[in-house]
Amino acid sequence: MGLNQTPSSERIHIGFFGRRNAGKSSVVNAVTGQTLAVVSEIKGTTTDPVQKSMELLPIGPVMIIDTPGIDDEGALGELRIERTKQVLRKTDVAVLVVDALEGLTEADRELTALFREKNIKYLIIYNKMDLLTETPKPEPGVLFVSAKTGEGIEAFKNRIGAMAAPEAPRQQLVGDLIEPLDFVVLVVPIDQAAPKGRLILPQQQTIRDILERGGVSVVVKDSELKETLARLGKKPKLVITDSQVFAKADADTPREILLTSFSILFARYKGDLETVVQGAAAIRQLKDGDQVLISEGCTHHRQCGDIGSEKLPGWLKEFTGKQLSIRLSSGTEFPENLEEYRLVIHCGGCMLNEREMKYRLKCAKDAGVPITNYGISIAYMKGILKRSLKPFPRIAELLEADEPKGGR
Repeated sequence: MGLNQTPSSERIHIGFFGRRNAGKSSVVNAVTGQTLAVVSEIKGTTTDPVQKSMELLPIGPVMIIDTPGIDDEGALGELRIERTKQVLRKTDVAVLVVDALEGLTEADRELTALFREKNIKYLIIYNKMDLLTETPKPEPGVLFVSAKTGEGIEAFKNRIGAMAAPEAPRQQLVGDLIEPLDFVVLVVPIDQAAPKGRLILPQQQTIRDILERGGVSVVVKDSELKETLARLGKKPKLVITDSQVFAKADADTPREILLTSFSILFARYKGDLETVVQGAAAIRQLKDGDQVLISEGCTHHRQCGDIGSEKLPGWLKEFTGKQLSIRLSSGTEFPENLEEYRLVIHCGGCMLNEREMKYRLKCAKDAGVPITNYGISIAYMKGILKRSLKPFPRIAELLEADEPKGGR
């Protein structure tokens, strides 16, 4: 992804599903106007989900996902079907591609039942209409198209565009917390784990949101925060810090200045801040032998001092004084069954779209397992959670658990 591109997590995810040889890949290629997916008469040509970020009029920035056939066979076929079902976790709009010559099958009906179960908007399209002897009558929620001739493709794109339109204004990242010309200080540590020559996605998106609101962003390293605040000449409305230097940012930021973290902002932006705040209290209840899942939405090369694999496990064991079993997951490897865990600590989810982040929160809720996130758990263990939630008064009032002694 280039700096001028919309992040994949901010794009409408459109998934194409159906049986093998229904023409999913051909429809995807016709819709996108490019050879995104390999097309063949051989069943099961698409063996893994294929995704492509692009601009699709009249919708705008989208993520197109072509999936393997839901009727795949054998041991490998079962794995492919599981991959296809994983795509549903992040699908905003589902397209069921049906072979018009064969009509709806039991496998197709099972898919539509899954769409309804997961509350996913969906559209059924019958492909290969050019092979039909009679022009079909239009039905609600159904379109006939021909990937070969292009007939019906434009109408399909317009229908999908209407379905993908948001039903309500989306939660802002930080813009609703500030006024035009407010100063916002962003604390960005530059260490071994920091990417070379660039800022990570949460920092980029926060800066952009501040600019759109008309605010002024000041970006500093954690080692320069205290002196910067002294020299700034104007009290900032808010200090936003990387979670791993939360304690230092708290010590260096005067009490009258609001303080929070990127991770907490993303918990509100992508999911349910109240749920993950309440989940932090479970840290205090951990016992010897308890399993804790630390989950990241992206995959990256883990380096010395990595926050997920090293710092968080160390802070947990130091705070609880317990021998904990720490499990790690990353990318799409989030387990559906969480019952073996006593706690889930998730990253901010900047690489996940809102639907997938809420799916993960629901998995934890359904299993009765508390879930929190990096920034909230660190603030809780450092005794500064109440302070970090002051920018969100409603959530701060709901915080029932007392913080550890030593909190400011």
